[in-house]
Order: sequence, then C-alpha cells, then structure tokens
Amino acid sequence: MRLFFLSALATGLLAQQAQNPSPQNPSPMVEHSRPHPRLAEPPGGISGRHEKLTAGTLFIPDALARRKHARLLVHFHGGPLVPELAAATLKMAVISVQTGSGSGVYAKQFQSPALFGDMLREAAEKSGLTFDSVTLSAWSAGHGAIREILAVPEYYARVEQVLLIDGLHTGYAGGKPGPLESKLEPDHLEIFLKFAKDAVAGRKTMLITHSEIFPGTFASTTETADWLLDHLGLKAQPRLRQGPMGTQQLSETQKGRLRVLGFAGNTAPDHVDQLQALVVWLREMR
Repeated sequence: MRLFFLSALATGLLAQQAQNPSPQNPSPMVEHSRPHPRLAEPPGGISGRHEKLTAGTLFIPDALARRKHARLLVHFHGGPLVPELAAATLKMAVISVQTGSGSGVYAKQFQSPALFGDMLREAAEKSGLTFDSVTLSAWSAGHGAIREILAVPEYYARVEQVLLIDGLHTGYAGGKPGPLESKLEPDHLEIFLKFAKDAVAGRKTMLITHSEIFPGTFASTTETADWLLDHLGLKAQPRLRQGPMGTQQLSETQKGRLRVLGFAGNTAPDHVDQLQALVVWLREMR
C-alpha cells in the first residue's frame, strides 16, 4: 500500500539527501522495537460520497445518507484515508485538507479570514446536513491551519473540540534551544493556551498528543506541551502503558476537558503511529 503519511520529518530527510537545506534535524526513518501497524483501505473503498470544496474534500459516509444533522470533523494533513476511516466508524462527516509540508503552508492558506467560513457553508450546502458540532484535528504541520482558524473569534466560538496529534510547534526565543530549559516564542502558542484554559474550565474539549522527537531547529511537541502545562499550573504525570497502534505511553495530564498524552519514540514511524490512531483519539474526546 502506498503511504500517504510522510510527514515533515520524512520530507526533511529527503531534502537533506537531495543536498537542500533541511528545515529540521531529520529523524530516523525506521524503528524496530515496537510494531507500527498501518490502516488499509477496505476492499471496494469506504462507502460514502465525496464533494470537492474550495479548500479540502468533504466525505459523507453512507451512514449519514438519511440524516439531517451530523457532527463535522475538519482534519489537516496526513492524507484522506485515516480521517475518512475515522468518520465512517464514528458516523460523522469529515473535511480533509492536504495542502503540503510545513505548518507555514497551512497557516498561510488560512490567513484569509473568510476561507474557513466558506468551507463550512459549502460543506453544508453540498451535503444537505446541519452540523451540530465542529471538531478540528491536525497532525504534524496541520496545526498551522488550526492556529489561524481559532484566531477568528467567530470560528473560535463555533469550534467545540481541538485535537493536536504530535504537531504543536513554535520557534525558540533567540533561534536556538537550551542549553537547559528552552525559551519558546509564545506567539504561535497563545491561541492554543486560550483554548486549553477553556477546556480546563469545561467550555471546550482539547486533546494533545506528543512524541519524543526533537527537531532541534524549532521547538518539539514535548516542549510546547510542557509550555502549555506550565502556563496552566499543571504537571505531566507518569503513565506507563501501551497505547494504540503500537505506541508506548509515558505520561498523562487531565483537568476538566483537557488531556495531554506523552508517548515514547523519536522516529518517523513513531510520529505516523499517532496519526494512525486518529479514531481512538476522537473516541476519547466524546
């Protein structure tokens, strides 16, 4: 099966091999200590219909064919297969947006304040559905789109749930880490902190997962998760257990409707594992 899910990690490694400047320190492309199962498209495909939108593609599972109301998932980055499988399993509509590599690509696309609203209106018109709730999810670079969407007060109010799958990054203050505790640039994190505070208070729902990947040239998802927890007055607690898709969980923090889950692994397969578990994360947010 052809993998859709090469992340910016893989892209960075390939760029280095082509002797182009790498946007980050490349992570290993293989890992042998844990299984890394991958989802496959069912024979005959996933039952439902697709509608092309101004940005992204809307998928409506057959289970929604006779319904007038549905939950909507808008997922950014990683290919359409995983979010469409999740949508079919959970009986929800999904818009998959696959723009390119790097959070800047997604952020630039959604800097137009009208785009997300246009997507929602177009999806409602083409599906004939009223969307009772809106969940935003992003893997890796896709978080750049969510950051721009939440910055618009109208959209912030509309979005009930945010799922960040190993993909919350920012720059280092001064351009480099450490040497001990790194200082992070807060600009790209503040809207997520606001949403996290609302989740702690029970007004929103937020789930963040992170790996141990250390890009080096910008802040890791571990560092950004720690930044959020510190500003919330929370601390990650050890939680050793097997997670979905062969992952190994190391830590967990929960307060109100906010959860932050930390996982072992510093390779590209570890990064992709977390995307493959999308349906699990969505179930845990319900």
